[in-house]
Amino acid sequence: MQEQYRTVAREGVHEIEINKSRFLCTLAPAATEREAQDLIQRIRKEHPTASHNCWAYVIGADAGLQKASDDGEPGGTAGVPMLQMLLRREVRYAVAVVTRYYGGVKLGAGGLIRAYGGAVGEALDTLGTITRRRFRLATVTVDHQRAGKLENDLRATGREVRDVRYTNEVAIEVGLPEAEVDAFRSWLADSTSGTAVLELGGEAYGTV
Repeated sequence: MQEQYRTVAREGVHEIEINKSRFLCTLAPAATEREAQDLIQRIRKEHPTASHNCWAYVIGADAGLQKASDDGEPGGTAGVPMLQMLLRREVRYAVAVVTRYYGGVKLGAGGLIRAYGGAVGEALDTLGTITRRRFRLATVTVDHQRAGKLENDLRATGREVRDVRYTNEVAIEVGLPEAEVDAFRSWLADSTSGTAVLELGGEAYGTV
């Protein structure tokens, strides 16, 4: 697995105008291909009179799934430069849709490539990106008496508390960088006088 990846901070729209053509770039995080396709369909419905709704998306921390569409623009002038911009910026789990309203002035192949790629680049600059790091999931089980203080201590020391479940005992799920697992085990034993149980789980990604 990749140690970390960058993705879109939030969904948003950035507009540029080139030779009277309007280019509206919608960027959004997408955890799955279905989410990416759903956004593309939504944008098409929101802009039914647009000249083109070109798109590109990258799914997977290792960019394992990459797709793009020119949506009627000359081949290779829209979707591919959009995809290349996402890859060049190392953006993953993200979808970009550039909606073009033609302004009557032809841009030529080179102009289109710059416009579509540039719209995605400017949108990334405007909306921002976040970095997500690989974590080992771990569940800490502790009695109710110690749970509140332990949860506060976890948050105070910058641990990523992902879930808290109350049953006969309290199970607190945290995300730990792999290199810190042993140190965390020692810290936990000291903090709870050895009463907490640590169970390591699978891996996931969390915000840095």
